[in-house]
Amino acid sequence: MPVKASDIQKKLPKGGKLHCKKCGFPTCLAFAMKLVAGGVDVEKCPELEPDVKEWIIDAITPPIRLVTIGTGDNALHIGEEEVMFRHEKTFLRAPGLAVLVSDKDDDQTAESKLNKIKELEAEWVAIQLKADVVAVKYEGNKDKYLSLVSRVAQENLPMVLMSEDLEVLFAACDLVADKKPLVYPITKENIDAALPVLKEKGVPVGVRGQNLEEVTVITTQLKAAGVIDLVIDSSPKNLQDAIRDYTIIRRSALTQTYRPLGYPIMSLLSLQAEDAMEEAMVASTLVTKYASLIVLSDLNKDTLFPLLVYRMNIYTDPRVPLAVEEKIYEFGAPTEDTSVYVTTNFALTYFAVANAVEATKAPGYVIPIASDGLCVLAAWSTGKFLGDTIGPYIKKSGLEDKLSNKRLIIPGMTARLLGEIEDELPGWKVIVGPKYAEDLPGFMAKQASK
Repeated sequence: MPVKASDIQKKLPKGGKLHCKKCGFPTCLAFAMKLVAGGVDVEKCPELEPDVKEWIIDAITPPIRLVTIGTGDNALHIGEEEVMFRHEKTFLRAPGLAVLVSDKDDDQTAESKLNKIKELEAEWVAIQLKADVVAVKYEGNKDKYLSLVSRVAQENLPMVLMSEDLEVLFAACDLVADKKPLVYPITKENIDAALPVLKEKGVPVGVRGQNLEEVTVITTQLKAAGVIDLVIDSSPKNLQDAIRDYTIIRRSALTQTYRPLGYPIMSLLSLQAEDAMEEAMVASTLVTKYASLIVLSDLNKDTLFPLLVYRMNIYTDPRVPLAVEEKIYEFGAPTEDTSVYVTTNFALTYFAVANAVEATKAPGYVIPIASDGLCVLAAWSTGKFLGDTIGPYIKKSGLEDKLSNKRLIIPGMTARLLGEIEDELPGWKVIVGPKYAEDLPGFMAKQASK
């Protein structure tokens, strides 16, 4: 169960009644509330005893640690999930999809994979869909491997450095340490040798055990040494084992707050697939069953796009409609005689109208009015798509100064708004459009012939 502010307060000096204000808050309870919300660091209270500070840090740490791989806008943030099932609330952080390159790949193959991760992307209801990580594996040619790591670093994408040879692994890490790559694997066999270097590097660490018990031993040892940004791999042999292991990991972290397994999961299981179709099938199951980082052997356009759409559907909040930004969208090359189309900012509604406007083969402005992501009828019936919301936005948009013939096309479903909008926009010709967006091309053709 999440810790309460009152629980934190009781641990503060004098049972939370000191109120010394050294933390910058008027009361200990106010400080405790901010701690629980993640808005302040525990170090702000100078009066805390070390053991109490350690208890508070452990109490406010999410059951599944947030781990960041990479830096800047392209960084991958994984972990920090809160629920076992999406319908309980939502899954927060979509798993990273990594493409595998190695020193066994010839230059052409490696470049092809890097190009695919840049080129195989698509926009889907205003969301950019693409793979987002490169895993670089050492297969025996050290010089070529280090050269490949340097090449991949130029793409400014999150990286996973994979090598069974610690010397090669840390040599690669030295080349790109500022980019915060994930170094993998740290195992029971190499942890003693790796620990001093890991503490120095400060990069996220991929832990590999042959089972959950082994993973637990390794993560406990790393945490005790102060290495806490961990991603875990239990080495499942097949999909059934993966579902079992990953479910146990998630349940242990969330329902039992079992810290040794409270980390994001990395999966290499897709690499065992015999072809691209099977790889995508395995990966799609892993998306649902808690993997936070999934490594693929290659990116195939026929299987990647369905996988990306599926990932998006699983990792969007089912309680919140998909919405686009309220702004003016231009189609074609608008002139002073261009028509303006207004709709709501529900993503599916907007894209239906946008596609229809493009199909008219005439320039157009489309304005999706902010309406909490509701469709036209729902927005109108709840008072979010009315004359006094549409009119003021168009006035401040600056379109009136750009247009000589001011034509505003409103959805046919909201014909009753005609009078309201005419009152709000004197000088505009407000036209009630068709009920359905697909009928816009024919409707506008008839308008042009009048």
